[in-house]
Amino acid sequence: RVLPAALAVPPGAEENAGRVWHLRPGCFSDQKGPCGVLKSLTVAHVSLIFPFSLLLDLLPPGVCSLLNPAAIYANNEISLGDVEIYGFDYDYTLAQYSNLLHSMIFNTARDILIEQFKYPEGLGKYDYIPGFAIRGLHYDVQKVSCTKFSLLGLVFHCVLVLVEMLSVIELYGGTQHIPLYQMSDFYGKGPSLKQFMDIFSLPEMTLLSSVIDYFITHGIEFDQVHLYKDISDAIRDVHVKGVMYKWIEKDMEQYILHGDEIYAVLNRLVNHKKKLFLITNSPFSFVDKGMKHMVGKNWRDLFDMVIVQADKPNFFTDRRKPFRKLDDNGSLQWDKINQLEKGKIYKEGNLFDFLRLTGWRGSKVLYFGDHLYSDLADLMLRHGWRTGAIVPELETEIRIINTEQYMHSLTWQQALTGLLERMQMYQDAESKQVLLEWMKERQEIRSLTKNLFNPQFGSIFRTFHNPTYFSRRLVRFSDIYMASISCLLNYDVNFTFYPRRTPLQHEAPLWMDQLCTGCMKTPFLEEMVHIR
Repeated sequence: RVLPAALAVPPGAEENAGRVWHLRPGCFSDQKGPCGVLKSLTVAHVSLIFPFSLLLDLLPPGVCSLLNPAAIYANNEISLGDVEIYGFDYDYTLAQYSNLLHSMIFNTARDILIEQFKYPEGLGKYDYIPGFAIRGLHYDVQKVSCTKFSLLGLVFHCVLVLVEMLSVIELYGGTQHIPLYQMSDFYGKGPSLKQFMDIFSLPEMTLLSSVIDYFITHGIEFDQVHLYKDISDAIRDVHVKGVMYKWIEKDMEQYILHGDEIYAVLNRLVNHKKKLFLITNSPFSFVDKGMKHMVGKNWRDLFDMVIVQADKPNFFTDRRKPFRKLDDNGSLQWDKINQLEKGKIYKEGNLFDFLRLTGWRGSKVLYFGDHLYSDLADLMLRHGWRTGAIVPELETEIRIINTEQYMHSLTWQQALTGLLERMQMYQDAESKQVLLEWMKERQEIRSLTKNLFNPQFGSIFRTFHNPTYFSRRLVRFSDIYMASISCLLNYDVNFTFYPRRTPLQHEAPLWMDQLCTGCMKTPFLEEMVHIR
């Protein structure tokens, strides 16, 4: 946009009146001619409002594409040299699964609805849509909507069905704000809102949307609570009845990813005299077959403790359930557990007995999991362990952030934001029209940037400039986070992670790593290859 011609050209600026400065991310040119790749401002008009050097400040210096998807990111300062004991969840922590698993879960739960719950056979035409939903969404049972919240409890994206977008303002009674007590309790469950934090919940959200879409399209009345319960029960049956385990056990090459790197991580830690333990909700036979596939038949030799069917998060809070020992075939033993022995398999139990029998307390323990509530929240807030979150989506999001399209869009969006803030003082008719056009363009760019991540809900980490509710929980419940456990291979076992000092709104960004998205603090695979 060019500022209104009605604004007088200041004395001495006539020689620059024909020059056009192109607002490309990170650079300017003073070529004459039509507008540049993105937008342009004539120097004469800009200089009337503020010095041209200030316009340069609107664009971050050295826009870069150097973020490493295999890096580990820190919320708190933590030195691996202080960690003596490493703990792991199994599903989506040690064992990462291909997207094919989500399609199988969706299809099986859909068929359960049709065959056992007698839902319409027309639902069989719906297939799983990869990338439709994202983690961290809240599902409003009464309003049958999947909703994305910012950390302030503001609704930003609300999808009722696959084909229809509803006005957030209309749906929530004229406001975007949802009170915190309605959003969730400590484990992400509010009075009528459920937060989907598990990676396994992606098929569930897609199935909810599919069933609601079918009912509304065909004019079928339904009870919102019953529908949600039926779909939750169908998804639960896929897990509880062992259907999913059978698929994976039958074709591990197809379903399990990065198995060789898991062995490298565990073996390296053991070679450096670290103690390892596993706490998972999955059954022993399933874990045993998966670990043999990834690590080898002697995988149990790497672990000091293995606990299966732990019933997290109750494992961390309920003192009543004692440990049970399993023999090598997975059969239950009846003797009372007075010590936890290396190489043995235990079922159920609770963290309080675990701490009493092992003495593994405080910051010398680092536990990794993918579920912020079930795996990490209690350990960090109530027991003082260090925690690491596994966020597989991180790799894809960083690759998007590194694209030229994203950098250009975000840079121009920030430039427009700065222009709107600084030029809103001009209230003549022509200036107001330009400001309105800038506001419209800024909104278009925000939508474009969001759609790069997910057309329905955008990034799992941001709602425009605000962190999402998921991000808030990620920062609160984890010391470090990464795309996969294999990221540990890029760091020395004594490496110290330092979080970046993020400037508050009233603080100036003084350090380069704050100005160019932290690339200077990001370890690159090329530089760290000697560690691997």
